[in-house]
Amino acid sequence: MMPSTKSAEAGTVSCDAEPHVVVDFAGMVQLLSDGTIVRHADAVANGLPPASLPSASTTQWKDVVYDPDHDLKLRMYKPAAGADEKLPVLVYFHGGGFCVGSFSLPNFHVCCLRLSGELPAVVLSADYRLAPENRLPAAHDDARALVSWIRNQAASSPADADPWLAESADLSRVFVTGDSAGGNIAHHVAVSVGSGVLRVSPARVAGYVLLWPFFGGVERMASEAESDQFFRLSLPEGATMDHPAANPFGPDSAALDAVAFPPTLVVGGELDLLRDRIADYVARLKAMGKPVELVEFQGQDHGFFVLEPWGDAGDELIRVVRRFVYGSTPGN
Repeated sequence: MMPSTKSAEAGTVSCDAEPHVVVDFAGMVQLLSDGTIVRHADAVANGLPPASLPSASTTQWKDVVYDPDHDLKLRMYKPAAGADEKLPVLVYFHGGGFCVGSFSLPNFHVCCLRLSGELPAVVLSADYRLAPENRLPAAHDDARALVSWIRNQAASSPADADPWLAESADLSRVFVTGDSAGGNIAHHVAVSVGSGVLRVSPARVAGYVLLWPFFGGVERMASEAESDQFFRLSLPEGATMDHPAANPFGPDSAALDAVAFPPTLVVGGELDLLRDRIADYVARLKAMGKPVELVEFQGQDHGFFVLEPWGDAGDELIRVVRRFVYGSTPGN
């Protein structure tokens, strides 16, 4: 950035302007005029209502590195021993507009504890590189790296695989899941797998669960005027909202007609500012003959399960996802 100049009686003097905030998202992430990015971890945690841990949960969890090149980890959840058969695997990408969040935040942690213990399933809750330090498609690349890690786990002998996966996971029943930005990531995994760009075998993706997925587009929809700020921070500089990372149906996005989609569950909220975009996404996929289902929760806003993991709506979400996971058949 060029230094500013200011006039003085002695002439024109060149000096560096004090950096100022260009973009501020709720105090959690700030982009300064000199390119500096300031993160306030406490603001992220404080922006979510407290989520108490389940008092009687016997689900175990541990953190595992899946991409040592970028020091990316996932949190693996396994229900208590006792299941007679191996369990489906739920890959979970957290929300946060591609800019904030981690699997370690209490609300995401509690949601995954519930999903693992109550479906039941082995849950892999993954971190990915965040924008604006790492703009899209970095998060999508990291998701593909995680799928490759799962593929390698499935190809490994029981002695070489992660012992929890070898003992408890049915990698022929993998469900790729995410909320908000994580739902966007799950869609892009579906396109990569369904088009043959990303190989999964000998693991198999049985379905996708997109919870209030975060999409956008240059042509704005009535309900989404407030959703632009995250995309300003996460899309490549100079990109519009029709960038393929934001808009699956934009002018530069790959056609989806020939992409093989296994069963896909999309969840939205009646009061979600993205509700029109979500409904349009489902309608377009249905028009292509894709096996996609939309479940809309009345009276609920964006991220309701994360904001209130123990509410009535969260209980119903668990039941909806359980029905989908245990009623679906393996696909790709």
